[in-house]
Amino acid sequence: MATFGYAQLPVPGGGDAPTTPGDLAELATAIDPHLWQHATNKADRDSRFAAAPIHTVVTANDGSVWVKTSSSNVWATIWEPIPAWQPISLASGIGQSTDVVPAVRVIDNRVHVLGAVNKNDGSNFSGDAIKLATVPASCIPPQLRRYPGSCSLAGDTTDSACRIEIAGQTSASPGDVVVYYQAPGGTPWIDLTGSYWMDGLLA
Repeated sequence: MATFGYAQLPVPGGGDAPTTPGDLAELATAIDPHLWQHATNKADRDSRFAAAPIHTVVTANDGSVWVKTSSSNVWATIWEPIPAWQPISLASGIGQSTDVVPAVRVIDNRVHVLGAVNKNDGSNFSGDAIKLATVPASCIPPQLRRYPGSCSLAGDTTDSACRIEIAGQTSASPGDVVVYYQAPGGTPWIDLTGSYWMDGLLA
């Protein structure tokens, strides 16, 4: 039986007539890994194609396209629609300070945060580890993440930057968003806008 093309597909010839059914099954088996497979979503993809060979391509109804990059269940994203924003649960005593609702969304392995907050009692943020919010479970990083946040220059303060932390999965309060602002006078609002990585090994 001859083989053809870059995929070396086995194609039965005239002399293979007695074994044609088996040969056609062999051809179908050889073609199958080169077809674009279809899944409902990532969970369906990971479940149904966990044992598929490397280079398998899977698409979803929303247009997502993934290529398997290893013999384990690891996939490269060729394209996915940008997900919708998810609301953040604000901590007690914390309110939304603009018309932008504090929210998060995950694109690939990076979480993007949006929105600003203030204190409901009108006092300033000042000091260490003030809890602002909690991110959804899907946005909790494996380890502590930090990024710089901006804040108001109103009043006596002269420092427009703060440190924002997202507690990791091993924390006593996973997903908590806390701010550190130590400049004299404090600041009336904190801008949460920033991003952090989701991938990384557990400590």
